[in-house]
Parts: sequence; structure tokens; C-alpha cells
Amino acid sequence: MKRQRALAVTAASALVTTLILGTAATPASAEILDAKAAEARAELTGNVSPGLITQLAETFDLTESQAYDRLAVESVAADLLEEIPQSIEDSYAGLWVSEAADEIFVATTDPSDVNELRAEGATPILVDHDLATLEAAAGALDHLAVEGHYGHYIDLAENTLVIETADSAVAEQIVAASGIDPALVTVDAEADAPQTFYVRGGDSYIIENSWRCSVGFAVRRGSTPGFVTAGHCGSVGNRVTSGEAAPGTFQASVFPGSDAAWVSVGASEPLYNQVNMYSGTRYVYNSSQAAVGSSICRSGSTTGWYCGTVQAFNQTVNYAEGTVRGLTRTNVCAEPGDSGGSFITGNSAQGMTSGGSGNCRTGGTTYFQPIGPALSTWGLTLVTS
Repeated sequence: MKRQRALAVTAASALVTTLILGTAATPASAEILDAKAAEARAELTGNVSPGLITQLAETFDLTESQAYDRLAVESVAADLLEEIPQSIEDSYAGLWVSEAADEIFVATTDPSDVNELRAEGATPILVDHDLATLEAAAGALDHLAVEGHYGHYIDLAENTLVIETADSAVAEQIVAASGIDPALVTVDAEADAPQTFYVRGGDSYIIENSWRCSVGFAVRRGSTPGFVTAGHCGSVGNRVTSGEAAPGTFQASVFPGSDAAWVSVGASEPLYNQVNMYSGTRYVYNSSQAAVGSSICRSGSTTGWYCGTVQAFNQTVNYAEGTVRGLTRTNVCAEPGDSGGSFITGNSAQGMTSGGSGNCRTGGTTYFQPIGPALSTWGLTLVTS
């Protein structure tokens, strides 16, 4: 990512005189960090979800043991993040974990902090600007309304306030309007314009960084926004950590017996009365139940959009995990990852994909959890506008 200094005439004065005190952690600080990390790893072993370890291993190309090592160093860093800012106070300029997660860097403006930081197992870095100064500059930008100003943040490793803009001219306007010192600023003039997350039927979401399901329909419980999905996708307290849908938390979930759940999302996240057709969108206006023999379509994040007919109500299905009653049977195909996704007839929400047999290459049978019981049981309102 290309970055430019805000004002060319002040570029020289804006250069950060960052100095790592030693090219790597000194033996003393490295040994202290190793000892602290060993203690943290002992506490973590057996207390971390296997899914998280697998995801870390895949994301960072690590072995299982290396994934635990990374978590251990991150745990030590979290402890130091509580202790060090209070310890070195006015000179503190930030703490971060190295890319390989084998060092913990602490920036300071005062060389006399070096020995204390090394004694904590940290690698000290001497910089020009303390964190309070950078935070004050960032605060001066918080209420500016300048078109093309996408956002700003403090880059601890570079000891600078990064302004994300459409172009460098916008950054100059921002700096001038705020009155902050240009020497504190770096400009990212190639930043993409941010967009909010949202909730729309059929889109993907990832639970606890580990497994994928699909959104059923946008709903509200009072003023709390969210969506309904399949109960087997997550338990109460599980987090939606990524995917197309807005991040959120499972508030209620039933499986087996039924197969329904509702997930709350942030209060500011937009809710759309739409289902992703993967070639357009279908609007949702109500939840009127379709009769047996009616056409019905399904949206899911693995296979997209498929249609068929309603074959039967109140199907009992004996999954390996247990019996689910009250499902609706269809001849629409589906595959793993489509779970929780939208079943819709015309503009009427019908329910959330549960399971089935077959696939979308040879055809199959798919069952869905009717939406009505989920709405009434949990006091949810379907989003229809």
C-alpha cells in the first residue's frame, strides 16, 4: 500500500526517527519473554477451541504447536498492555506483537525506559511522538466532515497518524482544517472507500472463525437487529466473526428438536428485506405460508439459488445429532454451508435451511425450519421494508 506524507514541503520534518534499540530482542528480554510465554501456554493448553487452533494454523501457516506459541505470546502482550502504559506514563508510544509473534515491541520517547522494558520481556523502540500526542491529533479529526476522508488511525509501528483519503489534496485540506502538526501525519491516498456490513438473506457468515453457514432472514427483537438461521449452526454465545453478514452473537438456538436460531448484530447495522439470489435480489414482504405443491426457492452461500416445490409439512427427520420435528420437505437441492439460508416463495419468507440428502449436481431433498415458530417463540419481527 502506497503512502505519502501529507504535505511535501514538510516531508523532511515529518520523517519518524524510529530506532529499534538493538536489531533483535536482547538475550535478557528474549529469555524473560520465553519464560512468560511458557507459563501462558501451560494455562492455554486444553482450554482453547480446536477450531480456533485449526483456523490459526491455516491462516498463519503454522503447526498446532506453533499456533499455541502464538497465542501464548499474545497472552503475555495482553498482560503487558495493561501494565506498561501506566508504568512509563508520558513517554509511552504503543505496544504491539511482531509479525511472527516472537517479540513484543514497546515504543517510548524516553531512552531511560529501555532497561525497564527489557526486564518485562519487551523489545524497546525509541520514537519521536508519544501516544497521547498522536491520539490528540486523531481526536482533532474525529468531527471533521470532509468529502473523500475515509478514516484515520494510529500506526504504532510507524509512530504516525495515518489519514485514509481519496487523494492527497483531501489530506492537505484535512490537516489545514484541523490545525494538527503535519509532522504527525502520513497519508494513504489509495485507500478504498469503506462500506457498512448488513444483513441479507442467503449471505454467508463464519462462526468463531471456524465454520460457515448462511443467513435466513433479517429480523428485529424490539430495537435489537439481527437475523434468523439454523440452530445447528451455533450455540448461544457463539460469535459471528466474519463473512458477508454483519458480526454478531447467537442469542437463542435450538437443535435438535427444532433447528432454529437468532443472531443479534450491532445496533447500527442495516437490515435489508432481501434475499440474495446470486444473480439479483428477491424482496421479502411477509411470511405467509405456501401450500404443499407450491414453488419455492432457496438461497445459500455454498450453492447459491435453487428452486423446486414444497412436498410436505411437519416432516420428522432423524439426524445423527438427534431428531428434529416440524420441518418442511422440498425437492430443492442444497449442500453443506447452505445451512440456515433462506427459503422463499414469491415474496413470502418460508424458513431456514436445515439439512437433507443429495447435492446440487445430481439433485436431492432438503428440509427447512419454518420461520413462524422462531418469530413467535423469541418475539422477533421479520424485516419487510
